Amino acid sequence: MTRRTKIVATLGPVSSSYEQIKKLVEAGVNVCRINFSHGKHEDLVEVIQHIRNINEELGVHTAILGDLQGPKIRVGEMEPGTILEDGQEFILTNQKCVGNKEKAYISYQEIPKDVKAGELILMDDGKLQMEVISTNYEDQVILKVTHGGVLSSKKGVNLPNTKISQPCLTEKDLIDLDFCLEHNLDWIGLSFVRSARDIIELKHIISSKNKSSKVVAKIEKPEAIAELSDIIKITDAVMVARGDLGVEIPMQDVPLLQKKIVQKCLENAKPVIIATQMMESMIENIAPTRAEVTDVANAVMDGADAVMLSGETSVGAHPVEVIKAMCKIINKVEADYDQLYEQERVPEKNQERFITDSICFNACRLSARVDGKAIVTMTHSGYTGFKISSQRPRAKIFVFSGNKKLLTTMSLVWGVKTFYYDKMVSTDHTIADIKYLLKKEGFVKEGDLIINTASMPIEDKGNTNMLKLSYIE
Repeated sequence: MTRRTKIVATLGPVSSSYEQIKKLVEAGVNVCRINFSHGKHEDLVEVIQHIRNINEELGVHTAILGDLQGPKIRVGEMEPGTILEDGQEFILTNQKCVGNKEKAYISYQEIPKDVKAGELILMDDGKLQMEVISTNYEDQVILKVTHGGVLSSKKGVNLPNTKISQPCLTEKDLIDLDFCLEHNLDWIGLSFVRSARDIIELKHIISSKNKSSKVVAKIEKPEAIAELSDIIKITDAVMVARGDLGVEIPMQDVPLLQKKIVQKCLENAKPVIIATQMMESMIENIAPTRAEVTDVANAVMDGADAVMLSGETSVGAHPVEVIKAMCKIINKVEADYDQLYEQERVPEKNQERFITDSICFNACRLSARVDGKAIVTMTHSGYTGFKISSQRPRAKIFVFSGNKKLLTTMSLVWGVKTFYYDKMVSTDHTIADIKYLLKKEGFVKEGDLIINTASMPIEDKGNTNMLKLSYIE
């Protein structure tokens, strides 16, 4: 339990078996991502069961993140070897057809109504660039190719200047969301978020079905950047999805934006994941490039809660080696980069959670002053775990909860280790019992100073209002 920054790994064809998922978890994976752009529900049921059985077998709390596809726009089937030339005209149509050099089918039906002349259209991660010349507002858009190349089937399309009328949750997403909620996934990723209202709509669906899955807002649209503060306030976590983001906005803006989003998430005690191309070369190679090592290290130094792998673990040749390499980078940065720790944020006075926030703030401050080895919090909602983690204490963070769902959910959160605990006799008895358990399991040793936060009286499960500093005996 030395590593604080968590690892999210996408499961796929090379990593769906019980044995392979177990190897990934043993190597250091904290969250398994299921990408709903691929895979059938009947196959995913088995994968989810594998993860939960592995948690039982290994005594760990690996979380599951279900990542909804969102309104991903793609071209349809293309004739093999289709090449678009610079300067030529090209037609996009919402009528099904096999595409060629003259035209292609696009999966987004409303495109003729949404685009305007002069707007940019990008394909295949921005490799092909086109400008809208005109639209008939019904079934076709005429483009001029400004930067051509090979266009093959099912390539993604980005509309960076266009206000899209399509809802954030597509019909496919709603079916996939039902599946996520039926199987009680811990986190649900919402793709192409444009405003806080998208998050509110998803949360409303989750609560209307009496489920408790938390929401990850994926930042990959220019509209989301304009609404960043509101989105971070309302969501449960954020993902910096650098793939589409780096196509939709100028690529040189992405690094500074990544740092800004991480800082805003830390200020609001919301976990943040850095995703896309972190160890991309390891899809084929046994070792990462030096640039990738630096990229992962920078995400850790920025203060991200988690770093994420996509193709590296879902289709790559060396999924377990990727995790081991990532662990080495994270461990080195966390051991030697002092600026990562003790990011104090004084709580605002007279707001709803002022007492709890003050306890969390002072627990972190006190642990720094006395060189405390652990901060232990009792929580039902997880709020104090999120809050203490966001201040990045050097002390280990142990979360004890009788809420079993929370144990896996918190696996995404920086520095947090969770334990199931439901014996609520009295505050003093509970603290003594927890200290005994931590010592017995080797997480702390005799003579260590530890800080406990809890609510008094403990059986009320009210707001955290108590701080206790004591030695392990």
